[in-house]
Amino acid sequence: MSNVYTVTQVNTYIKNLFIRDYNLGNIYVKGEVSNCKYHTSGHIYFTLKDMTGQIACVMFAGQRSGLRFTLKEGQSVIALGAVNVYERDGKYQLYAKEIIEEGLGLLYQKYEQLKESLEKEGLFLNEHKKKIPPFPASVGIVTAKTGAAIQDIINIARRRNPYIQLYLYPAQVQGEGAAQTIVAGIKALEKQKVDTIIVGRGGGSIEDLWAFNEEIVARAIYQCEIPIISAVGHETDVTIADFVSDLRAPTPSAAAELAVPDVRAILYELEKVKNTLNRSMEIRVSLCRKEIESLTLRLEHLSPIYQIRQKRQFLADSEQTLNQLINTKIRNKRHMLELYIERLEGLSPVKKLNKGYALVTNDQGKIVNSIRKTTLGDKLRISVTDGDILADVTELIQVAGRKQNLENE
Repeated sequence: MSNVYTVTQVNTYIKNLFIRDYNLGNIYVKGEVSNCKYHTSGHIYFTLKDMTGQIACVMFAGQRSGLRFTLKEGQSVIALGAVNVYERDGKYQLYAKEIIEEGLGLLYQKYEQLKESLEKEGLFLNEHKKKIPPFPASVGIVTAKTGAAIQDIINIARRRNPYIQLYLYPAQVQGEGAAQTIVAGIKALEKQKVDTIIVGRGGGSIEDLWAFNEEIVARAIYQCEIPIISAVGHETDVTIADFVSDLRAPTPSAAAELAVPDVRAILYELEKVKNTLNRSMEIRVSLCRKEIESLTLRLEHLSPIYQIRQKRQFLADSEQTLNQLINTKIRNKRHMLELYIERLEGLSPVKKLNKGYALVTNDQGKIVNSIRKTTLGDKLRISVTDGDILADVTELIQVAGRKQNLENE
């Protein structure tokens, strides 16, 4: 057991072998970029691959000054650097010092050719896209039965609507034969007559997502009678399935939110509608009641009984008014009569006779109020309160001081 080495010793030994190999210290490697990630530290981590193999690569932030383009998935590049061992993980990788863009990779070229062809056929037109049902009872899912995608979809769907029915078709989502299982899942769920179908998977490289760039998958989505939401990879990943589907979701979680309505929001809206309806009904009932009261009042006013009652009241009021006018008139006339009586009494000869005055007339019945209206020997009638006195004029006596008064009279 004397030849036992630690892991670190083995990794260090292998690293020294790489360092001593001149060819690995300054080597050009050609391949297609995959799994490219720009780290916040400024380093770039990516993979170079060809049809049969792949190698992990890193370009540190200090080497990026010579990089004149942005690394993207599917690019075919030539990287100059050194192959060495990362002792901590025991993995070898290419430490790139320079990257030259050779052109787009074969997969990306194939992607662009198929996209252009299907677009010319009209598979991407909005007029062919079906609306996603706002209140589905069932949702079908075509994805792998394990992984984060299906768990995210189930968790979000159950949280938003625990009553919805979910149907999973466990499809192969990468590798050989994946496209065929995705197509089979779409057709199976279409026969199941679910309301909406979600087709997707989690993130990955362009080759991992390639099944969703296959023509048979695109045509199966286009021909499906049920609305389909594509949810492939992350937000930056775009596949042919995204273009032809009825709605694209940036992630599987977002697809669940788009496919499954939030029951709480629906119940809240229903409560608002209920309250609005109740208020409208209360207002309507109140208006109807007021209208009924108004019509009832009008009917009462127009009814024969009400008219008779009103006429009776009018006659009673008129009678009372007439009586008051008559009584007032009588009182006024009585008062005037009393005034006239009083005035007549003041002018009455009888009253004056009662005071000692007498009415003197000659034999022709003319009033004698002056000695000049009679002569000696005339017969005079002197009327007093209780009778007449017949007298002969035997003497006429002029009284001083009365002449002027008599003339004035």
